[in-house]
Amino acid sequence: MLKEFKDFIMTGNVIEFAVAVIMAGAVGAVVNGFVSDIVMPIVGFFSGGVNFDNLFYILGDGEFASLAAAEEAGAAVIAWGRWVNTIVSLVIIGLVMFIIIKGYNKMRAPEPEPAPAGPTAEELLAEIRDELKKS
Repeated sequence: MLKEFKDFIMTGNVIEFAVAVIMAGAVGAVVNGFVSDIVMPIVGFFSGGVNFDNLFYILGDGEFASLAAAEEAGAAVIAWGRWVNTIVSLVIIGLVMFIIIKGYNKMRAPEPEPAPAGPTAEELLAEIRDELKKS
């Protein structure tokens, strides 16, 4: 059983999957940083200085100056500004994955053309019959 597990782990697909998961985590961290530190401040600038990280809706009573203050007080909040950041991150990750896969598909060797279909059995038999008739 241990040998089977070792064989399973050492197959190319498992190792490629592990590398893909690690790379996805790294790409996700980079994209989240890009969105929160570059994209959203630009969007906030063009939308009148709005800080999307601090946009929230309080469920219930109370007023809080910031999302952090509301969370610290234990208030039930809908942090819809963070959700907007997450959606922007998702779109950027999707775009990056699209570009990576498109580049990968261009780099792959083209599939060889399938061999042309040969004559059917009936055509071969008819050809043999015709040759026998000639001789």
